[in-house]
Amino acid sequence: MDTLTHRPQSCMQLLEEYAASRLEGTAIKLRFAEVGGRDVYNITAPFEAEGVDVIAGRVEARDSEDSEIVFFSERDGLWRPLPGVPSLPYQDPFVCSVGGEWIGGGVEAWAIPDDPNGFSCWRTVFFRGRTLGELRRFAVGPDLMKDIRLLELPDGRIAVCTRPQGAVGGLGQIGFTVLDSLEQLTARRLEQATIYADQFIPEEWGGANELHLLSNGDIGVLGHIARYDEAGDRHYYSMTFAIRPDTGARTAMKIIAVRDDFESGSAKRPDLTDILFSGGLKRLPGGRAALYVGVSDAEAHVMHLPDPFLEYEQSSRDALYTA
Repeated sequence: MDTLTHRPQSCMQLLEEYAASRLEGTAIKLRFAEVGGRDVYNITAPFEAEGVDVIAGRVEARDSEDSEIVFFSERDGLWRPLPGVPSLPYQDPFVCSVGGEWIGGGVEAWAIPDDPNGFSCWRTVFFRGRTLGELRRFAVGPDLMKDIRLLELPDGRIAVCTRPQGAVGGLGQIGFTVLDSLEQLTARRLEQATIYADQFIPEEWGGANELHLLSNGDIGVLGHIARYDEAGDRHYYSMTFAIRPDTGARTAMKIIAVRDDFESGSAKRPDLTDILFSGGLKRLPGGRAALYVGVSDAEAHVMHLPDPFLEYEQSSRDALYTA
């Protein structure tokens, strides 16, 4: 797979660019009910299922990471669990459609025995079903790999973004591959994805959160870029870039939202205050979009803003794919 070379940009450089061309947006906090006082965050964008708009969200107590994925529909201004759809014992949901089936996933985390740090290993678990009530686990990704995202291409193949960590990916880098079918969705195959090794500086990391098929056949990637500060606090920002599925060539990243764009609110811990975890983006008429995010590992918000994918669909887009 041929890819064009980009010089990696740091969070601070991307933030300077964002400040110079900040997107005008309006944000609100989403409200959830019937969750037993627990937090809901790291949500998906709404998708239509069972005849209603549905959001999948990570649900957990403030002092715990014992999570479940719950599917919600909106009634009377509140998002409530969707009747007849069971929860799933995972973190950080994502949902898409492939071959007429719902394909989703979440992060399975577990503690290694005698490890004092609690959850010490994780992997992405995939489930599928014709309806949300029929979702069944069918595949798992490699250990220590979150942020695996899928997109069905017009020819029936499946584009996949991966995010290895450790010896190959450092703190976390984005990989890309194309599968012929869901039967190829295996840990071994995902480990063979081409890595965009020039996308993040070594001290920072990021991942894909949602893939969109653009009008020109390119792939719009909604993701996040993150860093630690001198005190060890984490900072996450929403970003986008685009990929050409035939070559794997990509554009540079751009930040599209930061924590200060949203209402003030609670945080799971003080070191997680400046966290914006991209959940999904819903493209709207008139060049607008709705960005759904998890905020500070404790809340879910949505912001309406100019559609960040439009520039990747313009006739002059070729220039975006050059170094």
